[in-house]
Amino acid sequence: MSVRYWRDPLWGGVDLMRARFTGDPFARHSHDTYAIGVVEEGLEEIAFPDGPRCTGAGEVVMIDPGVVHTGRARTPDGWTYRVLYPRPEQLAAIADEAGAAGGPPAFTTWSAADERASALLLSAHRAAEQGQRLAADSLLRVVMARLIGAYGARGPRSGRPSRPAAAGRGVAARARELLHESLTDPPDLGELAAAAGTAPFALLRSFRRAYGLPPHAYVVQLRVRRARALLERGTPPAEAAVAAGFCDQSHLSRHFRRMVGVTPGAYQRGVLAGGPVSRERG
Repeated sequence: MSVRYWRDPLWGGVDLMRARFTGDPFARHSHDTYAIGVVEEGLEEIAFPDGPRCTGAGEVVMIDPGVVHTGRARTPDGWTYRVLYPRPEQLAAIADEAGAAGGPPAFTTWSAADERASALLLSAHRAAEQGQRLAADSLLRVVMARLIGAYGARGPRSGRPSRPAAAGRGVAARARELLHESLTDPPDLGELAAAAGTAPFALLRSFRRAYGLPPHAYVVQLRVRRARALLERGTPPAEAAVAAGFCDQSHLSRHFRRMVGVTPGAYQRGVLAGGPVSRERG
């Protein structure tokens, strides 16, 4: 495995990753940003809410915020790809500039064999890695506008989990709020269900329909995000682990790597340095 992860000052700060993975490196997870990438070599299978998709060299992947997914290699040699993680407000601004106002886009397809977009995204990502700010900004704006225009919409994608009934949504939302409030010491499922006004199995069903993950997995994802925010502020990984609710740094590292793709230390070095300075092998 080889990974470089960094934060570019472009657009007020956007994360990028270039990586080669083998095997089954990721747990089921979602991002609070978009994940827009292109496969350079190999073949990846991504498990989306409506089923698995295989993406190969030259294909562009577009994953909206909050969409639960995972990825694994379909060949022994794995796959190499480049990914951009723009925030919703960043893509909304580009959509507005491109004349497609209406807020952050929802992509209507998970992947596309779009040769022009693939070439633009590769060139833009490489330019960012090399510190060519003008080229990176120009090319990324062009390719994002192209993707939004060709594959963007203003409604939910049909492949996402169906929305639960109003009562189920309310129960799930109450449980979610409680988990956010008690992240370092969350209640057990029975206690959570009672506090939300439902039964444990009913909560499991409604929560997963609403958020794509069961409550325990959702908590792990929240903890990783909290640790990530602390790392970005310079908090040492061991301290970030405990503050986010993990037992120790090794516990954080295991989950962080399965969701972000790099170790907490490598992520912190790449983000704080503002350049692709971290490389992890294993």
